[in-house]
Amino acid sequence: MAASISATGFKGGFGINSFMVGEDYGMLAKSVPIHVRVAKPVRLAPMMKNVNEGKGLFAPIVVVTRNIIGKKRFNQFRGKAISLHSQVINEFCKSIGADSKQRQGLIRLAKKNGERLGFLA
Repeated sequence: MAASISATGFKGGFGINSFMVGEDYGMLAKSVPIHVRVAKPVRLAPMMKNVNEGKGLFAPIVVVTRNIIGKKRFNQFRGKAISLHSQVINEFCKSIGADSKQRQGLIRLAKKNGERLGFLA
C-alpha cells in the first residue's frame, strides 16, 4: 500500500492508484456500468382539499361540531346530509322535467356553494 501512517504523521496519498493497483483496478473499472439510469422522481398524489377550508360563514360552526362529535361520526353525518340534499335536487329536477345534464350541473353548483359558505370546512 502506498499510504502509510507513522509516529511523525501521514505519508502518502489518497489517489485511486494508491489503494488499487494493476489488475484489481482494471476489474473494478470493467464491472461498473458506463451509463447509469436515473429513475423519474416520484410524484405525490394530489390531495383533495377544499380550497376554502376554514373560510365561509358556517366554517367555524362546522369545525366546532366536528371537534365535539369526532371526525368519523361527523363525516357520517355530513355524508347523510349530502345524500339527502342530492335527493331533494333529484326530486326537484323530476318535477320540472330537467335532464340528467342539468341535474348534474345543479349538484355541482350546490357543492360549490357549500364550499363557499363553509359547509365543507
